[in-house]
Amino acid sequence: MYKKIYLDAPNVGTLEKELLSKTIDSGYVSTVGPYVPELERRIAKYLDVKKAVSTQSGTAAIHMALHELGVGGGDEVIVPALTFVATVNPVVYVGATPVFADVNIDTWNIDPGNIEKVITKKTKAIIPVHLYGNPCNMDAIMRIAGKYGLYVIEDATESLGAKYKDKHTGTFGDFGCFSFNGNKIITTGGGGMITGNNGRKISHVKMLVNQARDEGKEYYHPEVGFNYRMTNIEASLGLGQMEKLDDFLAKKKKFNTIYREELKDMEFVRFQQECGDGESSWWLSCVVFGKGIDIAGLQEKLKEKGIPTRRVFPPVVEFPPYRSHKHAGYENSYHIYEGALCLPSSTLNSADDIHYVCEKMKGSFR
Repeated sequence: MYKKIYLDAPNVGTLEKELLSKTIDSGYVSTVGPYVPELERRIAKYLDVKKAVSTQSGTAAIHMALHELGVGGGDEVIVPALTFVATVNPVVYVGATPVFADVNIDTWNIDPGNIEKVITKKTKAIIPVHLYGNPCNMDAIMRIAGKYGLYVIEDATESLGAKYKDKHTGTFGDFGCFSFNGNKIITTGGGGMITGNNGRKISHVKMLVNQARDEGKEYYHPEVGFNYRMTNIEASLGLGQMEKLDDFLAKKKKFNTIYREELKDMEFVRFQQECGDGESSWWLSCVVFGKGIDIAGLQEKLKEKGIPTRRVFPPVVEFPPYRSHKHAGYENSYHIYEGALCLPSSTLNSADDIHYVCEKMKGSFR
């Protein structure tokens, strides 16, 4: 019987149970209650931004950012080819067209040079993704955005706690979007957050996510709004998780260090690399193997030893809704997808568990 190893499972405990119990006892289990505004304040303070607005998901946060910036029909939005599909779907929700750019072979993040290659007169915004918690080259991206007058919406859904030049991801662009799904660094079960420093715009988003309700009048809705509110139950869970965030980040960094040290002599293994000024949250520790490695076979061998792994995201242009965008310009995205694995990174694991994973991985290649 092998020990239990966790890929990306949430780490919740007594504190979260206490807060959930208090919420249930209070009767404020839905979208009204004290914990939602408190979590928004905590996130804004942690990130050092003017305001944060909770949403029902990271996807909803990206949708709201695009909507608030007026992105719509006839506009183009540049996105990385290698990302989770939730980065791209909201572009379609607002009627705009996603335009894909290849990623950097080392960082796995959108390549600023490739961004500039696909800019047209229709380009309205860029959505850089801090993939698996690894910060993008935000200086270069913001320079390009300034040069062409483009909005920047940071998909920081996987990178809470990551920094670029000592500044948190999700705080460089017009908006930052975070996810608190069950497998993220902290969780609210579902849920997300949109952050920004434009007080007027972020306050307008706050109204829109609540069905565009005018709080000054009873059930008056001056605009078409969205039901994207976080519940008090979810927020209470998030507040408990925020107490543990620093510990979670330290543990993930330690796990990544162990993986690098243990596997450094395997010449056919390359890790996702931080850009020079980036500090990853290491939401997931990921590696790419050299040619000739049977990825599916390796996964099966590890699974037999109780070790879960996950393929990296397929390039979005592989999916039917986006296949018409497919062309010969995403070599790095395909190279990474075809040879990479996400390794156990849940903070439920111990350092000994990560050493065990490394031992079994090395044994699989002997």
